[in-house]
Amino acid sequence: MEAWLRIAAAAVTMFSAVGTASAQSPFPSRPVHIFVPYAAGGGVDILARTLGDVVSRHWGQTVVIENRPGAGGVVASQALATSQPDGYTLIVVASGHATNPFLYPKIPYNTFSDFVPISLLASSPNILLVRADSPFRTLGDMIAQARAKPGSLSFAHAGTGTSTHLAGELLKNLARIDINAIPYKGGAPAINDLVGGQVHAIFEGQVVLLPHLKSGRVRALAITGMKRDPALPDVPTFVEAGLPRYDAYFWSGLVAPGGTPAEVIAKLNSVLVRALNAPDAHDALMRQGLEPAGTTPQQFAAFIAAEVERWGQVAKASGAKLD
Repeated sequence: MEAWLRIAAAAVTMFSAVGTASAQSPFPSRPVHIFVPYAAGGGVDILARTLGDVVSRHWGQTVVIENRPGAGGVVASQALATSQPDGYTLIVVASGHATNPFLYPKIPYNTFSDFVPISLLASSPNILLVRADSPFRTLGDMIAQARAKPGSLSFAHAGTGTSTHLAGELLKNLARIDINAIPYKGGAPAINDLVGGQVHAIFEGQVVLLPHLKSGRVRALAITGMKRDPALPDVPTFVEAGLPRYDAYFWSGLVAPGGTPAEVIAKLNSVLVRALNAPDAHDALMRQGLEPAGTTPQQFAAFIAAEVERWGQVAKASGAKLD
């Protein structure tokens, strides 16, 4: 894994040393396109559109959001990697950006050298849910059952390599249990099968789960991350529930094609950090269960390298592979 970190360090040095932009006009002088590697209506899409509106007003330029779903983000990432490195084409990447190299044997880009990090945008915990009539009242109850009858339980997730999938794999690794991971094409069908009794549990994000929690049809056992969520004050973290090294959450950030000029990256970072701190955007994201972040490009580069190191091990241990 040291090779990954060396590549990451080289990427940081590269975009810090790149010369001036080739365009004569001040950036931005025309619409900026942001790829979203998932379907419209999800958490990443909501984040991109919320920030796009704020950034558009600040610049006086249109920000065009383009949904390009497919292959866990690989389709959109490949399109960005081959785009002109001028700051006018960007992508919102999510947690899968760090794990796709371990899941796809022939990924058509380099996770580090083909992209320039701009800023971490937001993070959100995932929640472990069971049906309201489930015999499991706590995480400990579920772990005890899994240990007593290996392979008898299942958890649903929103797709192989997603943060919800890896949250479950991390639980399996740390608790030393055998639970079947059942992939779905999104959170909604997974929740439907949980309520219908086809699976025993589900990992999913707060933005998708809150309506179901309020309906009383499901019950939360634990929440990922290192602190309780203000919207769910009675739900313990996995650490509080007995897994001291458990820390997993969904994150998203903005990157540009490799070779994008340093001054353009600086402008993009500056406006994004301001947008994340703007009251309207900040409040809108918090209502969706997304905690705004905002980092320097160097901090985000180091964050991605650490996520590749950490989740790569979990992804490999899961044995999951995608074509």
